[in-house]
Amino acid sequence: MKELSLNILDIAQNSIHAEASLVEILLTETEETLKLEIKDDGRGMSEEFLSRVTDPFSTTRTTRKVGLGLPLLKLAAEQTGGYMEITSRERALHPEDHGTEVTAFFYKNHLDFTPLGDVISTVVSLVQGSPEVDFLFLHEMPERTVRLDTREIREVLGDEVPLSSPDVLVWIRESLVEQYGDGE
Repeated sequence: MKELSLNILDIAQNSIHAEASLVEILLTETEETLKLEIKDDGRGMSEEFLSRVTDPFSTTRTTRKVGLGLPLLKLAAEQTGGYMEITSRERALHPEDHGTEVTAFFYKNHLDFTPLGDVISTVVSLVQGSPEVDFLFLHEMPERTVRLDTREIREVLGDEVPLSSPDVLVWIRESLVEQYGDGE
C-alpha cells in the first residue's frame, strides 16, 4: 500500500468484521521511528489461524481468497528494519479478555519508509462506515498529541445524534485538522 493510513483502514475494518465494539489506533512517533498499534476487543483468532495470518493466502474473507493487509504491513515494517507482531486471544477461550493487537514498528529515515498518508480521512471513514463501533485514535508526536475518542463524543451527543451524522463527521474532521495544525 502506498500509505500506512490505508493499512490502518484495512486492519481496523478487520477488527470491525471481528465484532469489535472498541478499536484503538495508536501512533507513537519520534524523530526516527513510528510505532503503529491497532487493538480491538473483537472475537480474536485461534492459535492455528494466528500462526498463519501473515500468509497472503490465509483469509477469512469470502469475497476473495487472498488477504494482503497484514502481509503488506509486515513487509512495509521489515523493509525499514522494523518489525510487526500480532497477538490475539479468542473470545471462546477468554470470554472476559479477548481481542487482537497488531503492532508495527518502522524506522522513518529508511529509504523504504511508507508515509503515514491521510490518517484524518481514514479515521473519519471508519467512524462514518461503522458508527456503532467506538474508536480511540491517539497520535503522539514530539511536538503535539492528537486525540479523538468517540466514547466522549457519544457522551455529549447522547443517543439522539448518530456519529455518522454529516454534522458530526464534519466536526470530527475539523477537530483532527485543528489538532494537527500545520504538522500533518
